[in-house]
Amino acid sequence: MPPAINPAAPHHQPAFFTAPGDTDVLFNVMAIFLVVMVLMVGVFYFKLHSLPERIAHKGQKVQFEIVAVLGLISLFTHNHIFWIAGLLLAFIPMPDFATPLIGMDASLAKMAGMRKAGAATPSQSDESASPEAMNATVAKQVAAESGAQAIASSPAHFGNGGRAAPKEKA
Repeated sequence: MPPAINPAAPHHQPAFFTAPGDTDVLFNVMAIFLVVMVLMVGVFYFKLHSLPERIAHKGQKVQFEIVAVLGLISLFTHNHIFWIAGLLLAFIPMPDFATPLIGMDASLAKMAGMRKAGAATPSQSDESASPEAMNATVAKQVAAESGAQAIASSPAHFGNGGRAAPKEKA
């Protein structure tokens, strides 16, 4: 027999009240909802926090790295000025200084007779090449232009700046 309800109590109790010994469904639903909402807010926070990095990813590598460092500093120090600076830096295109300098290098090398116009420099063809390999490549190009024989690729032959050794008079 169910326990008698006190006559002073309301006869219609809300649906979220549970009987003694039953599972509290509302508590379980709210616990799951709270965990999901905390995770969603965290994901939104980190997505928003990485916005400058995602914008700067389309730009140059140096710009991306600076923006990423500013984002990490703002994440760990909670100083929002670093995040704002990273966001502004991500939107500002950085000037390209390398392309004109590479063009000047190629023109000066052509004027000096060091290599053919349009020939790739050793630094352009392989950035990780050793200095000996670069010197050997330049020496081969000079030898091919002047019609002389190729110079040996040992570093001892490059004391004159990579230019071909003068021909001996016979």
